[in-house]
Amino acid sequence: MLICTEKTYKFVLMQLETYIKDLLYRYECVIVPGFGAFLTNFRSATIDKDTHTFHPPAKLVSFNRQLQTNDGLLANYIAAADSCSYETALQRIRSFTSRLSQKLNDGNMISMQGIGDFQLNKEGSVQFVPSSSENYDTASFGLTAFVSPEIARSAEQHAQASREKEPAPLLFAPGRRVVVPYMKYAAIGLIAIALSSLGGMKIYEGNVQKHNFSEKEKADLRVENDIQEATFIISDPLPAMNISVPKETGRYHIVAGAFRIEDNAFKKLKQLTAKGYSPKLIGKNRYGLHQVIYSSHVDRLDALRELRSIKNNENSDAWLLVQTLGSE
Repeated sequence: MLICTEKTYKFVLMQLETYIKDLLYRYECVIVPGFGAFLTNFRSATIDKDTHTFHPPAKLVSFNRQLQTNDGLLANYIAAADSCSYETALQRIRSFTSRLSQKLNDGNMISMQGIGDFQLNKEGSVQFVPSSSENYDTASFGLTAFVSPEIARSAEQHAQASREKEPAPLLFAPGRRVVVPYMKYAAIGLIAIALSSLGGMKIYEGNVQKHNFSEKEKADLRVENDIQEATFIISDPLPAMNISVPKETGRYHIVAGAFRIEDNAFKKLKQLTAKGYSPKLIGKNRYGLHQVIYSSHVDRLDALRELRSIKNNENSDAWLLVQTLGSE
């Protein structure tokens, strides 16, 4: 067992906190095999009217105890960061989660810095309280909450604001008629200009429509003549050919195995093909191993369901690779 002392446990806890936080900035779901999954949910900017506090957009962390199936994401990340094998990284995670569950069952509260606190309730269920000190929304990096004091207006400023809201004075008062002859003539002039402009626009639109209709008739006649003059003769047409090119889509791949020798990878391809699968060789990984996959999926949940079926019925060592093909 890799974790044997309290000092070693605390050191591994600090490492695991760092790895989980790094992945939460890039992915919406990080599964800790045998323990549960951390999920991020987006929250828009908010304002606390009581404290006058402005909170930036953020991604908050939640915990799901039901998602414990290994998807390979955390183990692959630890293997790459610590320069160890995938199996060694997976063994570290399993040893740590075993010690973590034991401490929870003993009534201890587990705190992961920047992630949240864990504790068992009276019913024996894991209770998770997320940390508010970490914002996993990369678009809001560097933004923090701030308090804006309420603006206090003086009596003079209130009076000025009231005057600005008052309606404009009327040109006439009740009981008194004010004659403004130049306004009448100006209104008549504006109406005359508008009517003349409208009439001119109608004439112009009519001329444009006539011109467009005439040009369209000429173009239609020209096309019809060209079609009547053209003759297409195909004495020996080529047979139709339908080519079906398989294409792997999705970034979630179920890995059947990784082999140092390429011939062994091709042998695995033949074995899986004989069993009815449609396997594929996706090239070398960063460790120089040739990877063979059962299938690829766009949806993460579909990939996890297929992985569970393969692990139960075909290959217990199969695992999920999260990677866009053609990139490391």
